[in-house]
Amino acid sequence: MSKVGETTLVLDLSALEHNYNYLRSKTKPKTKFLGVVKAFAYGSDMIAIAQKLEQMGVDYLAVAYVSEGVLLRKAGIKTPILVLHPLASNFEDLIVHHLEPSIYSKNILNQFLEAAKEKQQNDYPIHIKFNTGLNRLGFSEDDVDFIAKETKRNGCIKIVSAFSHLAASEDTNERDFSLKQINSFKIVSDTLSSILGYAPMRHMLNTSGIINYPEAQFEMVRSGIGLYGYGNQAKVDAQLKPVATLKTTISQIHQIDAHESVGYNRAYKSKRPIKSATLPIGHADGIGRQYGKGKGFVVINGEKATIIGNVCMDMIMVDVTKIDCQEGDEVIVFGPNNSAESFASSANTISYEILTAISQRVKRVLIGA
Repeated sequence: MSKVGETTLVLDLSALEHNYNYLRSKTKPKTKFLGVVKAFAYGSDMIAIAQKLEQMGVDYLAVAYVSEGVLLRKAGIKTPILVLHPLASNFEDLIVHHLEPSIYSKNILNQFLEAAKEKQQNDYPIHIKFNTGLNRLGFSEDDVDFIAKETKRNGCIKIVSAFSHLAASEDTNERDFSLKQINSFKIVSDTLSSILGYAPMRHMLNTSGIINYPEAQFEMVRSGIGLYGYGNQAKVDAQLKPVATLKTTISQIHQIDAHESVGYNRAYKSKRPIKSATLPIGHADGIGRQYGKGKGFVVINGEKATIIGNVCMDMIMVDVTKIDCQEGDEVIVFGPNNSAESFASSANTISYEILTAISQRVKRVLIGA
């Protein structure tokens, strides 16, 4: 029985390399690859992941916010970085650190033009986001003339890519909608290129799109969750390796008599004698309260142990009645043999949420470098 000293997120960089190579194998040789490292690289270690991707030759990186890109630049990352949701208040930092903004509205375009002029920029690279059905961020097809006109008359910026985002690329029932999105993007990007007089790079496919719509690779593809070992489809998951393994330890074991309660608000009341184990991980570490009261489980010595009672800030309690274990034994919350997707689905959520929720107070350990 193995022991672990504290709650730890183990990050396997060899798994990241495997996933990158698998997704690369699904693209054409000339197709560029953008690795998404926003949200601390999906809850892992943004700098370590970005460094590894850079070593492997990724063409672009993407973050959500300017502050994330600044951290990467300060860590020595040289790869071009697309900021997917820049805010005007951060444009000065964006330009100083050579980050490339996603421009998604007339307001943001005008504000960035002002910032670029003030900083005396010339052909500063920007990326134009088109809304083709996700209805989150993005210009409409009707905005193409405005975009091209403002770009051509302001030499301080240059459109280096046009992109969009599929709404349901993993859902085969929504294939017609995805194809409609792809066709809409082709039309709007062709129109933009025609007016500009040159063809910016195009990208639309996310992880599931890379697998399901290879005909729409254009000049670049983007992958986030796939790099971390999850493909939103069982057949794809089987080809990937989870990068992150969340481990903790048994702090204490209790014998609980029949009709006794466990935890806050007496949320668990035993109908018979059981054995419970207390683990040093809770909602302050990313294990939300939705995982309590029988939802969610961990693995101890190869056996599932259900979470009982309410999740506490720093602790959870699990039922180990039928498990041969002792204080100090290692506990796997999620990892290669108990995926984050399985853990999340037990509380009706998704792998993205549990991965990105893991608190920064949890120790990160890199292996496979």
